[in-house]
Amino acid sequence: MSVYILARIEVTDPEAYASYASQTVALAEKFGGEFLVKAGAMTQIEGTGPERHVVIRFPDRAAAERFYASEEYAEILPIAMAASKRDLVIVEGV
Repeated sequence: MSVYILARIEVTDPEAYASYASQTVALAEKFGGEFLVKAGAMTQIEGTGPERHVVIRFPDRAAAERFYASEEYAEILPIAMAASKRDLVIVEGV
């Protein structure tokens, strides 16, 4: 069953965050991930939230967890943490 990493992100340092974001697609692909949404144009129709949203599909939970726990991701994660406020979850699909 596919799983998804869903991220809601408020970028606080666009230049630094761009350095992080430019490395995530190839890294996710290494673990079978595919970006379905990467900060596209959005319209807030209910509530409030950040401007940037990301959805990455993985073939299964283990692949998503390997991606997030990988040494390669650990190397770039501090950039994202310093340049943004984020909520990330892994969610099972239908």
